[in-house]
Amino acid sequence: MTRPRCILHADMDAFYASVEQRDDPALRGRPIVVGGAGPRGVVAAASYEARVFGIRSAMPSVEARRLCPELVFVPGDTKRYAAESRRIFEIFGRYSPRVEGLSLDEAFLDLTGTERLLGPPRVVGERLRAEVRETTGLPVSVGIGPIKMVAKIASGAAKPDGLREVAPDEVAAFLEPLSVRRIWGVGPVAEERLLALGFRTIGDLARAGPEALRTRFGDWGEAIGRLARGVDLREVEPHREAVSLSEENTFEHDVQDRATLEATILTHAEAVARRLRREGLRARTVVLKWRLARRTREGARGYPARTRQRTLREPTDDGAVVAETARALLEDALAEPVRLLGVGVSGLVAGAASAGQLSLFAETAAAPTGPAGAPVADDGRRARLNHALDALADRFGDDAVRRASQAEVAHATLSGQWKRGTRDRSRSEDDEAGSKCRDARRRPDVRSSRPPDPASR
Repeated sequence: MTRPRCILHADMDAFYASVEQRDDPALRGRPIVVGGAGPRGVVAAASYEARVFGIRSAMPSVEARRLCPELVFVPGDTKRYAAESRRIFEIFGRYSPRVEGLSLDEAFLDLTGTERLLGPPRVVGERLRAEVRETTGLPVSVGIGPIKMVAKIASGAAKPDGLREVAPDEVAAFLEPLSVRRIWGVGPVAEERLLALGFRTIGDLARAGPEALRTRFGDWGEAIGRLARGVDLREVEPHREAVSLSEENTFEHDVQDRATLEATILTHAEAVARRLRREGLRARTVVLKWRLARRTREGARGYPARTRQRTLREPTDDGAVVAETARALLEDALAEPVRLLGVGVSGLVAGAASAGQLSLFAETAAAPTGPAGAPVADDGRRARLNHALDALADRFGDDAVRRASQAEVAHATLSGQWKRGTRDRSRSEDDEAGSKCRDARRRPDVRSSRPPDPASR
């Protein structure tokens, strides 16, 4: 008989906000939001004091302030959060060799077969929570189950700062009363469709036969039916390969001026290309994304999004080529003002696997040209320039050297997702950050003889 799998999902509680409250005693016990405070800012994280007012992640900052006029906005520090994330993931790695990071602050751990070495899953979960708290001063909630979806839902049920274990024989009862929206792959539109047909809970789907679901919804219906019955063969994937890289920003004011848009494209293109080079990758396709300033419906997705893409003759890791190609895709975006602009690349291949490299510095005018007139030749000058720029960025930061035509890019919120190829801080910087955190926890007003009130986490 096959041994049941044991999956642990660890999710830091209000990660960004918890870091800020840990490091600044003046913020503890107060409703705070990490994110942009401007008219187009977005909530990246909300403390539990703020959540009492209905404030949540991804909410427009204007709405959050309306719900709680006393709300404190903190701009946040992505580098500091990334350093904390690395410390947390080092702890995760001590409990399982199979850790799948979903973002800076959450991960799946495969504990299957570790009971003899580490002990019962609940004991392991509590030990992990205690180690994260002791090392970082931050709370983490843990869910344990036989499949990934159950473990993730369980960690949400354990919040804040708790643990919930769902044994294999408890899965059906655990899932039965939950909304169909809790199933992976069911968004707002799919939920409406399911509700219209009488499927309100996961239990409703579990009781429907596979054939009935396939008849109504096709392969997707059969897939969500399996999940509703607690059947999921997906493994914990420690090393998921990125299929694309991108950078984007929301403008403080609507923009239609071509010069501003082109300068922003160059900034994003250089950032994406730098990440490609750090990972030893090149990209075959360039994608331009924008969101119109014209609102067409209510909700966070009320502003229409548009994308255009173009495949290159040869894969590239050159920011100038990415920018030139994206600028050629810009024409459709100029019909009306935009509020968001992004540049991305896909079709990633290992650098050594590509035969050539697009360059804007070809010696001969007769050289064949690629998209947007970029010559398909490489005399090495671009590579040497990019190498020098990368060395400066690695030593002094990504903003240390900029092209004169680049734009200053402000982001509406902080990203909580892994951004492959971003500059990794040196170990000395991480040690310094960790030292500051440990010093902060030694202050009398931070450390307590009893656990903090859950409402303050």
